[in-house]
Amino acid sequence: MTQHVSPPRGGTGKAAPADRLPLWRGLTARADVRTLSLLGVLAVLVLIGGITKPDEFLDTRNLQLVLTQGSVIGVVTVGMTLVITSGGIDLSVGAIVALASVWATTVATQEYGFGGILLTAVLVGLGCGLVNGLLVAYGGMVPFIATLAMLASARGLALQITDGRTQIVTVDGVLSLGERDSYVLGIPPLVLVFAVVTVIGWLLLNRTTFGRRTVAVGGNPEAARLAGIDVRRQRLYLYLLSGLCCGIAAFLLIILSGSGQNTNGNLYELDAIAAAIIGGTLLSGGRGTITGSVLGVLIFTTITNIFALNNLQTDVQQIAKGAIIVAAVLVQRRTANTT
Repeated sequence: MTQHVSPPRGGTGKAAPADRLPLWRGLTARADVRTLSLLGVLAVLVLIGGITKPDEFLDTRNLQLVLTQGSVIGVVTVGMTLVITSGGIDLSVGAIVALASVWATTVATQEYGFGGILLTAVLVGLGCGLVNGLLVAYGGMVPFIATLAMLASARGLALQITDGRTQIVTVDGVLSLGERDSYVLGIPPLVLVFAVVTVIGWLLLNRTTFGRRTVAVGGNPEAARLAGIDVRRQRLYLYLLSGLCCGIAAFLLIILSGSGQNTNGNLYELDAIAAAIIGGTLLSGGRGTITGSVLGVLIFTTITNIFALNNLQTDVQQIAKGAIIVAAVLVQRRTANTT
């Protein structure tokens, strides 16, 4: 004889069905509110640009320019997001971009053609990332100090290589990638590279063991170590990836400008960190979002474009960026306190 036992009044012990959840919780479960907010901000900026300069801002060439300019710093931001997620920081990304761009555009390097320029840029980026990783992971140096030292060294070496002069690229295969004839379905090659790097970065962070280890190291390094994760090796890999992204960005910048200069990548470290923060990556580590970082890049690039089209001063633009960063950090703190 089967005995029926009624569930306790406090509940069945199972999670409530989705249709019984409050509406706001159901929406939160189905969509990333932060991502939607960033898309909303981007939409507002596009609206502002369309209202203030409709003929210029909404022109196809201008939109292509916005995406192209965002591609260089965007690739750097993908690497920066991974490093910050692990609880680190990389202040040397702009200097590495400068060093890689000038090393790859020397007369000796250009003699090897397209492949020589690309390979040199990538190898210089990887080399600098390796040094950063070794100093932080195995040298026990604070990431802020180690990467600050790399910033100074890379800038100094870039200046020494160029002697303060601009190095003009003469390789047709590189220059042709910046021309409209090389666009694929109206999309510049630089944007396609940025898209590929973004997809790889997203998959790496969200769909692999490597990404889970990165989040674990950023959340609690000691707990990650006790769980069997080689924290030092993980950090080394992350700085290598950041350096690789800088090398790729340097090559994109060479295509975009047709030259190599020791002033390339100026303040890229600040732009990349700011884009990652407003995108939702915690500066203290333990949480990162590639999608949010990319939206952050697009927001800042769109702001720059709107200011340029309206002939507004650069200092006002920097103030606006600073206000956005402060607002993003305040939102992060409030979100952390309520979770």
